[in-house]
Amino acid sequence: MSAIASARLVPRRDMTYRYGPVRHFTTDVWVLIKRSIARIGREPETLADVTFLPVIFILMFAYVFGGAIVLPGSGSYHEYLIGGMLGMGLAQTAPGVAVALVTDMSTGLIDRFRSLPMSRWAVLTARTLAELVKQMISAVVVTCVGLAIGWRVHTRAIDVVAAFALALLVGYAFTWAGVCLGLALRSPEAAQQAGLIVFLPLTFISSAFVPTQGMPGWLRPVAEWNPMSALASSCRHLFGNPDPAVAVRAWPMQHPELAVFCWSAGMLALFAPLAVHLYRRKALN
Repeated sequence: MSAIASARLVPRRDMTYRYGPVRHFTTDVWVLIKRSIARIGREPETLADVTFLPVIFILMFAYVFGGAIVLPGSGSYHEYLIGGMLGMGLAQTAPGVAVALVTDMSTGLIDRFRSLPMSRWAVLTARTLAELVKQMISAVVVTCVGLAIGWRVHTRAIDVVAAFALALLVGYAFTWAGVCLGLALRSPEAAQQAGLIVFLPLTFISSAFVPTQGMPGWLRPVAEWNPMSALASSCRHLFGNPDPAVAVRAWPMQHPELAVFCWSAGMLALFAPLAVHLYRRKALN
C-alpha cells in the first residue's frame, strides 16, 4: 500500500478535537491494525515465518535430531519439543517486525504518519498488535503440527490457556524489542541480519530444544536464565509434558511461570518507552 493510500485510512485532523484523546488513540490503532491485516491478505507470503518455518523446525528436530537427544529421566522428545517450539515460533516474529518497520521508513510511510496528528504510541502499538495476530496464527500452526507428530496435553484446559497466554505475552514483549531494532537500523538487510544475530542464539542457547544438563558448565547459567528456557519449562509444566528443568536448581527453572512474567514485564518496561524515544528521535532527523 502506498503512503498516500495509507494516509486515507488515517482519521482526519479534526477528530483530535471532536473526540477525547483515548478514543482518538484507539481509533488510530484500529485503523493501522486494519491496514496491516489488509496487507497480509494481499501478501500472504508475509506469513511464511509463522507458518512454514515452525513446521520445518518441528519436523527437523522431531525426525532428524530427536533420535540423538536423550531426556534426563526419559520421556517423549516429541512432547518435550513442542513447549520449546511454541516459544521459538512466537519470538522469531521479532526480526520480521524489524524488517517491516525499516521498510516502511525507507518508503516514506512512517514519515507520512509522523506528519499527521497521530499518537506516536498508536503507530507503534498498532504494529505490535498486528504482530500479535500473526503470533496467534503461529501458535495454532505449532499446536496442529504437534498433535500430528504425537504431542498430547495431560492437564486441565485452564492450564493450557495459561500456557498459551504466557507464550503470547513473551512473544508480544519480543515484538517491542524488534520495533526498537527496526527503529535503530537504516536498511531492511541490516535489520534482517541483526535479527538473526540477536534472536537466533537466544533461542538455541536455551532449553527449547535440548536439556541444559548436557551443556558445558560455563554455558548452563546463560541457558538457565534465558527467558526462552523459562517459557519452554512453564509450557511443559502446564501441558504436563516431560520437563527435565525441574531438577535444575536455578531460580527461573524452579519458578518458570513467575520468571516468564518478570522477563516479559521487564522487556515491555524497557523496550516500549525506548521504541517511542527512537521514534521521536527519527522525527527530528
